[in-house]
Amino acid sequence: MISLSIWQQFLDGMKATTWPEYIAVFSGIISVWFSRKENILVYPTGLINTIIYTWLSFNSHLLGEASVNFYYTIMSIYGWILWSKRNAQQEHLVQISFSDKKWWQWQLLFFVSFYLTIYFLLTYLKKDFAPGAIPWADAIASATAFTGMWLMTKKKVESWYWWIATNIASIPLYFVKGLVFTSVYYFVLLIMAIAGLMEWKKRAKSHA
Repeated sequence: MISLSIWQQFLDGMKATTWPEYIAVFSGIISVWFSRKENILVYPTGLINTIIYTWLSFNSHLLGEASVNFYYTIMSIYGWILWSKRNAQQEHLVQISFSDKKWWQWQLLFFVSFYLTIYFLLTYLKKDFAPGAIPWADAIASATAFTGMWLMTKKKVESWYWWIATNIASIPLYFVKGLVFTSVYYFVLLIMAIAGLMEWKKRAKSHA
């Protein structure tokens, strides 16, 4: 009975999917594919995705995810500039690399800081402004995404670990909010993130 209920919810959610959500999903998939290939087109295609999802998340009371996508938009512009920089030999200044101990400390601190900030903020807002918010789940999805996006602009292999965590947290989060197509989208991104992790590991080793 539970499986039938979930399946019916999935079908109803797919019927309710709007065209902006379709555009956001497909542009997001294309963007992740470009990211895996270390192609700078990850950013212009990603901007289409993040702008639409900022609006969709806000309307679905996913305030943490709305803030994430707004942050994505700002960081996409920053990453676009950073990935474009080259030296005199026309080589990219930022190369794919592994995080050392210092970088690991920074990203863990980055994650914890954002998780606590988003969690307590959403807990407060839930009372009067966002009754549909799920503070702990939204905070996990948001904080891992903040960390992953920051590391991606620096071309750190570990960014994919954070993306994997974001996707795992977002699949059920969007499903229960009725954005079923987006939930499927995050499942696709999960598979792509695993592939991206393996490819970036190979590239980091070749650069080393």
